[in-house]
Amino acid sequence: MQLVVARIGRAHGIKGEVTVEVRTDEPELRLGPGAVLTTDPASAGPLTIETGRVHSGRLLLRFEGVRDRTAAEALRNILLIADVDPDELPEEEDEYYDHQLMDLDVVTKDGVQVGRITEISHLPSQDLFIVERADGSEVMIPFVEEIVTEIDLAEQKAVIDPPPGLIDDQAEIASSRDAEDGS
Repeated sequence: MQLVVARIGRAHGIKGEVTVEVRTDEPELRLGPGAVLTTDPASAGPLTIETGRVHSGRLLLRFEGVRDRTAAEALRNILLIADVDPDELPEEEDEYYDHQLMDLDVVTKDGVQVGRITEISHLPSQDLFIVERADGSEVMIPFVEEIVTEIDLAEQKAVIDPPPGLIDDQAEIASSRDAEDGS
């Protein structure tokens, strides 16, 4: 199985290094020296990582055969793709690869069918499941322990305990004005 592990950013310096936007929780495993990665577009690769280092909080990579700023800049916006065994699991318990979560059925703790995970959005504060409902509409569900209470890969389902208003229109609106009015 192929997974996008990074996107190449701008050139850094004059010796062929590039910044990368890391898209894996395991950069030391996927983006280490010697790793051979396919690319999107495919015509740019494969690329073999020669060196890697962190500079000012950003990962910098140099690829074999890329020796100057011009060659490095030509790689900008290329996606780096790693071959991963589909049966491989993350190191930590309660961690999942995106491909394991895609297409899981989403049900409430009461067994009500919500939909199916079609996308996982990785935001700075949290990850979101994008869930397509039977009617074609989408709902976003934060992938946090308080809401996603169980992931059952054997049963291919994610169990959620949504707060009011997350998947329906029954939001509870509390206002300090209501308390003052005596309503």
